[in-house]
Amino acid sequence: MGRVQGRPGLDRGLLVPFQGRRVEARRPVGSAIVSRGERAGVVVQMRLDSTRLPGKAMLEIGGTTLAGMVMRRLRGIRADEMILATDADGARALAGVAAEFGFSVFAGPKDDVLGRYAMVVDAFGLGRVIRATGDNPFVSIPLAEIAVAAADDSGAEYVGLVGMPAGMGVEVVDAAALMEASASASTAFDREHVCPFLYGNPGRFKVLRPGCPEAYRLPEGRLTVDTAEDFRRAEAIVASLGPEPSDAQLLSWLSEPTRAG
Repeated sequence: MGRVQGRPGLDRGLLVPFQGRRVEARRPVGSAIVSRGERAGVVVQMRLDSTRLPGKAMLEIGGTTLAGMVMRRLRGIRADEMILATDADGARALAGVAAEFGFSVFAGPKDDVLGRYAMVVDAFGLGRVIRATGDNPFVSIPLAEIAVAAADDSGAEYVGLVGMPAGMGVEVVDAAALMEASASASTAFDREHVCPFLYGNPGRFKVLRPGCPEAYRLPEGRLTVDTAEDFRRAEAIVASLGPEPSDAQLLSWLSEPTRAG
């Protein structure tokens, strides 16, 4: 592993050399387009020691692992960089699946996830971060496209859509604002959860939290994988719809009685 020298005030992280077969980015209809000439990175945070579902990243599902499903889905977002942001243990365990899906691997602090993101911005020279998490194997590419376009049109430093099922969205964050947040946020909650310091300070940052399109409005729906019950739901979805279901299929499945939450 090669060490990445950070700017003053940033600790060092580990940029793991790429190994294996890189999957070329696919651009399906409706994939998110990065504009304004910025270097943008899809940055997905992931760890192995989940407290509610230990080792979930390596659980087998959809012909790969949960980590693989997440990264495969995120390949639909067009960006300059695809980056897995993890810690040292995660880097060792996830390097193979990251290589399979064309993700660079960056190992940073275990608990200071906001600091980890700041280090990724510094190491890759990003102007924009499209933030995703390893809990979400069913991210909506059309919703990501809407969020990116909203950031472009408004100049917002933080964009996060609301109202759709949990686990379908991403957050679009201006890199300079993220670096400022990392330099200022002091609570363990803000350091762990990355974006609350940004959208919790709308007087300091330009924040946009628009409602999702009506077709996606199902706030009680749940597609994220945080618990064993969530994972069983994800397995049921894959068994019913296949490993790469469309948004319409997911929303229809969730809309059936007893399935939303």
